[in-house]
Order: sequence, then structure tokens, then C-alpha cells
Amino acid sequence: MDQYEMIRTGCRVYGKNISEMSRMTGHSRNTIKKAIRGEPWGYKERAHQPFPVLEKYLTVIDGWLKCDKDKPKKQHHTARRVYNRLADEHGYQGGESTVRRYVRFAKLALGIDTPSAFIPCEPDAGHEGEVDWGAATAILAGEEIRLKFFCMRSKYSGKHFVRFYFCERQQAFFDAHIHAFSFFGGIFPVLIYDNLTTAVNKVLRGRERIEQEGFGKFKAYYSFDARFCNPDSGHEKGGVEGLVGFARRNYMVPIPEADNLEELNEKVLRQCVAYGNHKMSGRDRTVNEFYEEEKAKLLPLPEAVFKNVKISAGQADKYATVIIDKNRYSVPSRYAGFRVKALHYADRVEIFIGAKRVATHERSYGNNKWILNPDHYLELIEQRPMAFNSARPIRQWRKSWSQSLNTLLERFCRAQGETKGIKDFIAVLMSYRDYAAGEVEAAVELAIENNISASDGVRHLLIYADDVYKTIAPLASWSSLPPPNISVYGQLGGVQ
Repeated sequence: MDQYEMIRTGCRVYGKNISEMSRMTGHSRNTIKKAIRGEPWGYKERAHQPFPVLEKYLTVIDGWLKCDKDKPKKQHHTARRVYNRLADEHGYQGGESTVRRYVRFAKLALGIDTPSAFIPCEPDAGHEGEVDWGAATAILAGEEIRLKFFCMRSKYSGKHFVRFYFCERQQAFFDAHIHAFSFFGGIFPVLIYDNLTTAVNKVLRGRERIEQEGFGKFKAYYSFDARFCNPDSGHEKGGVEGLVGFARRNYMVPIPEADNLEELNEKVLRQCVAYGNHKMSGRDRTVNEFYEEEKAKLLPLPEAVFKNVKISAGQADKYATVIIDKNRYSVPSRYAGFRVKALHYADRVEIFIGAKRVATHERSYGNNKWILNPDHYLELIEQRPMAFNSARPIRQWRKSWSQSLNTLLERFCRAQGETKGIKDFIAVLMSYRDYAAGEVEAAVELAIENNISASDGVRHLLIYADDVYKTIAPLASWSSLPPPNISVYGQLGGVQ
């Protein structure tokens, strides 16, 4: 029988007194009295927990913790650090668990590093999306490069979109939104952001923000509202914060490789589409099934895409280049000195003279780079062949040449002399204007095999490359032909 029950039954039913019950159970008289009065039985936590071994160090600990209030959050004292400092600096010999227990309650009392709780939410379908940037390494055309990747995620369905860029500038930011809206087939009425500088010019008190002018126009065009997190509060858009890590671990391990950025984005897009068949933990339907429910509630896309282009005016300098956003882009050398207009897109630059487009380049986001199209300089180099080996556009181009082109150049120079050989070789390079690179290189290799030492031979191979089957039919067997009339040949001498 339980001791508590035995005491109460013995006293109330059998009339035993306190002394008798004390002798029978071995408990003190005070304990018997408590059981009779019905007071709580067993262990009772103290109202105040003393720390006898730690007592003389409490003031020191409190001082350290109070000083943390003015220090960076990531450099506050942890319980382990407090214990180590007490042992090293003050000769504390007690246990670490005692220090941990005191520090936990002391931080709570001082309001330092208090643990935060989260509210379980159930977002509305098709109402909110979250946006964030991440960074990862990729290999483009054999070169390892650090890229930025844009993420947009539906709070309701979990469907997400990821796209790579060379930078986080505003044009890339807008371009990523345009592709994301196309991917989702609509626009979330509310998008949640960090206080990123491409959208926010100044953070005011509370939720108030002064937005960038360009972002305000973009937001108005697509008719969505922007909601910005409190500073240093990424958990307010925890879904997309998690997506950044998920995409890096799943889409970028091992390090992705592609010939160019567009190819890399196509690979990632296929993975985003495949994720739609995934069933998230705790859900009874797939991501795509939830997404189909919310798709009809998204805002419709406008008829025309937002014009995400900047325009600048300039002049082609003596090097036939135009300075655009701190980089030089080439135009055909005959346009040196002309006034030009440049259209800056997120991924390319187009250069116009009047209404005529004279050059298109992949956009570079570095500084002081020369983005040169070698074809723009071939006529100029043909006039000055001795500048061939030192010409910057040729030196850049030669890095990606096949060995067969170098072999052909050497053969031309041996056969014709250096000056004439280079001029004739430039004529071969001009073939890239009319033929695919693979066709030109195949013709060059064939020319080397057949000891051709002039551009006319290479051009002949290119012209007749598709006429392999258009050969002259062989003559019939000699035995089936009538014998020739040789007497006619003697009459040819008298013909005037």
C-alpha cells in the first residue's frame, strides 16, 4: 500500500495517532501531520534555488552579461564561455552544469538572447510569395566563377523558381522577376523581401520604407505590393531562406557545369519543374497539386512584358569601342568616331548608329573589361597585317581557337611569306561570317590534309562541301564506245 494512503487510512479509519503512525512508517511527526492535512506529498521545488559554490561569482557573471547588451549579437557570452572565463580568470572549480543553469535564468532576467517563439501560420492560397538571393560557384566554359542566384517561392504551395545571374543589380533583379512570373503563370499580390538596396532606398521606422524609383515603377506595372522584413529578421520569410540552402545543396552539388549562363539556367529550371512532383513533409498532396489550387488566384500577367532596358548615348573612340557601364564594347572599325546609342539589357548590350544595329555583345558586369568581337577588326588588321599577333581582339580569339587554325596560319606564312600569309589567313577568318564555326574548322582540317596553302582552296572546300554527291557521272566502258575517227584531227590545223 502507498505510504501516503496508509497514513491517512490508519489515522482516519483505524484511529491511529501521529506517534503510532510515525513508529509504523518511520516518517517524522511533521511528515505524518502533512499527510493528514492533505498537503502535497513528495518532492517540492524550492522557490529560490541557491548556488552555494557559484555564489561569490554571481556579480562577475551578471557584469559580463550586462555588458553584452551593447555588443554585437554574435559576440555575446555563451554559458560555455562564462564557465571557461571563470575557471581561467577566477579559479572557479565548480561544475559547468551549475554555470549553465544560472546563465540561462540570468539571461532571461536581464532580457538578453531570450529564446524566440514562432507562430504556426496557414497562408492563403495565391496571396504571398517570398524573394531572396543566394550565392554559389559554377563552372562556365571551363572557368570556375562565383554567381548569384535569385529565388522566388510560394508561401502556400512551396513551388519555387531559381535562376542564375552574374550580379544582383536592379536590371538582373527585374529580369529575374519577369522570368519568375512567367514560370508561375501569374503574379503574387504580395511579395516579401529583405531590405535589399535594389528595392529600398532608405529604411524608416517600423514598416515604412522609401523605395527606389525604378522598383516603384516595376511594382506598379505588375500591380503587386511589396512587404519588407524588419532589419536582421530573415525568419520573417523563412520559406525562401530555406529554399536558398535547399537549392545550393540539391541543385548545385556537385558544382554545376555549362557552356554558358543560359544553358545553366535551363538545367536549373528543369529541376525546379521536377520539384513540383515532390510531397513536402506533413502534407498529403504534392507541390503541384497545391499549386493548381492557387494558380487561379494569382494576378494575371500584363499583355506586354516590362521594358527592362536602359538607354545611353556615347561615341565610338579611336579603338572602335564604346564605353558602357565602365566597360568597352566593340563596333565595326569603320564606325570609329560615330555617335552611337546603346541599349542595356540584363544579359546583353545592343549598339545602334541611327536606326541600324551595328553590334550585339553579352553584357559584362566587371570593370575596365574589353569585350571585343574580332570580326569588327578584320578589315583593319588586313590593312595592317604586322599588327596581327599583338592585336587584342585576335589575342582574345586565339585562346579559343582549334590547333588546326594555328597550323594553317603557319603554312600560309611559309608558303606566301609572313605579310601575305597573314592577309590570306584573315580571308579565311572572314569565312566565319557566312559559315558555321564547325564548317569552317572542318574545311581548315581538310585543307591541311590536302596541303592547301591559300584561302581560295579553303573557300572552295566550303562552297562545295554540300556537293559531295553532285559529282560527274563516270564514262561508260571503253568497250562499248565506237572507235575514234582520227582523220578528223588532221583537219583542225586548217581551221581559221
